[in-house]
Amino acid sequence: MKQKHLSEKHLIAGIVISMFLWGLSWPSNKVLTHYCTVVNFTVYRYILVVATMLLVVFFLGAGFTIKRKGVPAFITSGLLLALYSYLFFEGLINGSPGAGGVLVTTLNPIMAYAINIIIKRKLPCGNEAVGLVLGVAAGCILLQVWHNSATLFESGNLFFLLAALTWAVMSKFTATGAQYGSSITFSLWQYIVTLLCLLPLANFTEMRAAIHITDIAFWLNLFFGSAIVTTMATTIYFYTTTRLGPEKASSFIFLVPLAAAVSSALLLGEKIHAHTAAGGALGMIAVYFINKRKPVAIDIAGE
Repeated sequence: MKQKHLSEKHLIAGIVISMFLWGLSWPSNKVLTHYCTVVNFTVYRYILVVATMLLVVFFLGAGFTIKRKGVPAFITSGLLLALYSYLFFEGLINGSPGAGGVLVTTLNPIMAYAINIIIKRKLPCGNEAVGLVLGVAAGCILLQVWHNSATLFESGNLFFLLAALTWAVMSKFTATGAQYGSSITFSLWQYIVTLLCLLPLANFTEMRAAIHITDIAFWLNLFFGSAIVTTMATTIYFYTTTRLGPEKASSFIFLVPLAAAVSSALLLGEKIHAHTAAGGALGMIAVYFINKRKPVAIDIAGE
């Protein structure tokens, strides 16, 4: 199937909506933790993700095959997505969940740019550099580092730092998906690899018990996290990396903490604090600067 490329305007609209859906998944995930372990609800999610992605690929006529050269790429990206999930689990268990969520979303874009500098030996342009600085400032405000500096260096939070690095590396591989056929099909195979990697971590006794859960809140939140957040929003993010590049696409992750705060306030009654609003607004400004048109790259290799 020949892919029809969306305009940049549509891509940006899609990824902004996706980031707000990611933010909405935070309170949704919090609800799911009342029913099962984090590892298990993630396994449930990827089972439903693979099922819904099969339907999406079928109805879009994208086909289920990709070029042979793309097999190492989707296997690697699937392994990295599973590793990211595992590291995030460990961070939730051993670190500070509130700080960790902001750490990961703040560091993802920065690490993506750092990897790009190492590989291409090119510094971000002026607007991108300003945006990255603002993104770091937004993360510091959201974390209230002046009060919580000790928390950031807890040993458990190392898992969140490694998770952010893993996501940044994975984005490099997902950005190549369109080279091997449909990027949607590439994502499907990536999710299959991720599910196969996570299954050994699951508690199958708990999984069997989950089938008998009758609370509608469990199934609605599980469906939302699977079909809406991952099948739709995350796949849109991966597709956007193939068009804008992993650096610019990852910059939109700065929007997630604000989206999480707003959705938690609306759905769970949590209060939006002044530092959350300020950090979220600064994150939005950071996204604007990073994606401002006509960047001029500085070649540090002298080429």
